[in-house]
Amino acid sequence: MSLTKLFMYIIIGCVLAAKVPAADAAESVRAQEINQCLSGEIMTWGDGRDRPTGTALLKFTYNPAGAPNWFSEALVAEKVAKAAAEWSLCGVRTLIVDRNSSREQHKGAILVQWSDTESGGNFGLAHLGKRTLSLGPKAFGLLKTRNPSYDSRETLQMVISHEMGHFFGLMAHSKRCVDVLSYYDNGKGDSCYSRDPSQMRKVVEYRSILPTACDIERCRVINQQPPLAEGTLKRK
Repeated sequence: MSLTKLFMYIIIGCVLAAKVPAADAAESVRAQEINQCLSGEIMTWGDGRDRPTGTALLKFTYNPAGAPNWFSEALVAEKVAKAAAEWSLCGVRTLIVDRNSSREQHKGAILVQWSDTESGGNFGLAHLGKRTLSLGPKAFGLLKTRNPSYDSRETLQMVISHEMGHFFGLMAHSKRCVDVLSYYDNGKGDSCYSRDPSQMRKVVEYRSILPTACDIERCRVINQQPPLAEGTLKRK
């Protein structure tokens, strides 16, 4: 899927970050939405059909070729590992395969790579058939050029987490604004859901950079795992 439109909010919005500090209330509502999924809050745009992964283990490996020079190999590998660890909370185990490992160890691994062609010019694109998660150098370059003071590492984590979610079976995009699998709008005048929409204007980026309780709950359902206790996400 394309995240280019979504992240134009960052390109435009982070210029205002210093002038519009996040209010305590905004942080509180957002944090609550990230950590707890209430009844009726699992909702999608209906743009895909979720399906189980069909495997108990997902392997990921990272190739740094073509990466922007401000993203070190260690940094991106860390973001990949973090996203994989968080998504594993939905009951599907994950394994990070070092790029220097044997061919046998790489067998079946999902390749995280940098390619403007494979990413379609977007920040990121998951291709389940090719088993690739492609990141777009030009898109990240544009973000850095327009907002040099913005910490693009958070956008990197968000993109990796979002695209990785598709490999865990979440094909449709979330209609809940804070979910990492979300779209803010569908381009037809319909906006995403938030418990307090007014708070979205008080933060630069409302979407979580890691899977939320509703992301995980939805993933657990499609992979036939028991629901989260009280819909609450308890990270270690």
